[in-house]
Amino acid sequence: MSLQKCTNAFWSSELKQYLNRERYSPQATQRGIVVNRDFLSYLRKAHIAVELVRPSDIQLYLKHALRLYRRHHGQSPESLNSRKSEQWWRYSHTTSIYMLLRLVHGHWPLPPPPKTPAEIFQRDVCEEYDKWMADVRGLSQETRSDRCAEAKRFLDWRGERGSPQGLPNTTAQDIDAYMVMRARSLRRTTLKTRAVELRSFLRYLHATSRLLLEPSTSVIIPRLYAFENIPSALRAEEIKLVVEMTCKDRSPKGLRDLAILRLLTSYGLRAGEVTALRLEDMGWRNDTLRIRHSKTSAYSELPLLPAVGNAILDYLRKGRPKTLAREIFIRTCAPYRAFKNGSCLHRLVELRLNAAGIEPQGRRGPHAFRHARALSLLNAAVPTKEIGDILGHRCAHSANAYLKLASEDLRAVGLEIPVGVNA
Repeated sequence: MSLQKCTNAFWSSELKQYLNRERYSPQATQRGIVVNRDFLSYLRKAHIAVELVRPSDIQLYLKHALRLYRRHHGQSPESLNSRKSEQWWRYSHTTSIYMLLRLVHGHWPLPPPPKTPAEIFQRDVCEEYDKWMADVRGLSQETRSDRCAEAKRFLDWRGERGSPQGLPNTTAQDIDAYMVMRARSLRRTTLKTRAVELRSFLRYLHATSRLLLEPSTSVIIPRLYAFENIPSALRAEEIKLVVEMTCKDRSPKGLRDLAILRLLTSYGLRAGEVTALRLEDMGWRNDTLRIRHSKTSAYSELPLLPAVGNAILDYLRKGRPKTLAREIFIRTCAPYRAFKNGSCLHRLVELRLNAAGIEPQGRRGPHAFRHARALSLLNAAVPTKEIGDILGHRCAHSANAYLKLASEDLRAVGLEIPVGVNA
């Protein structure tokens, strides 16, 4: 048996074990094995090692497999069944192939390798910048990822001028032009965040003698006034309706979503705090719930409310897949893993709002429930310091932003304009 055939047999075995370990359905497992058996056979005949596969090789294989399909069936996939259209056929094949290649490489698709000296330099700079933020600044992975993404975007925009020779000559006019380009597609609040990220990267370049310009004065950050925006919050009747509609869904997904909505509505948790909840955070004996606040990394212990505890317990008993993961909330389809981050809950919440026929004026994600919880606490005359403690704010004044939600109270203290006074 040739070396490549042995390698292909090894990866076929690895794929089968992975599919069984992740508890894919028998149909999905069989399809993945069959698709990749044919794909590996094509690679062997084309003398392409699976470790060296490129995206263009996959496209060539799909054209080859589609020709064989038409020759065998006498027609294209779309003529048999609308679900098995050519588009669906391609999607099902690429999904299985990508699964195999993620086993081989760790992730797929692979980033394109740098081709020019400028691209190699820019890749090295971003990697060094990320390591510096981790080792010196101690920044979180999420923050480093965002800042590296903006750094790469800036270097890509510079192009060949982002080389070791051209980068030191960057001028304030160049940075202004870049920020004008970024401002076309960003809100002011987002633009400020990107400007802060760019200034951080330019400071690193200046500190490492790769940039002559002083970043502190060259990056103009948009001014945002304190409390200039009014947070959007769901009304109490809207929250009640979406929870009632979710209660009717007794599927595993419905049980999971109900438990998540209970946490959002009862405690006003951030989405990342919900997805980070682990089985050991449930204090069933003393009715407590331990929360790790995503922004401060501090822990707080809250009383476990009956509605929340019952929803989570119902999900654990009847809806949660069997998995070794310690996180409470798990995907409802294979591979059965925890959510990657809090942003995964946005689509979940949006679908539940749509199912209840609710069209919020502002936010449509988990944060709308957080604002609604803050408003309910304000209406109950809870001091802002206690509201901040409940919502997991590090500083007391951070909760002041929610004061704008108490619009009825603001109307009560509004001053009447005297008659005859010009506006």
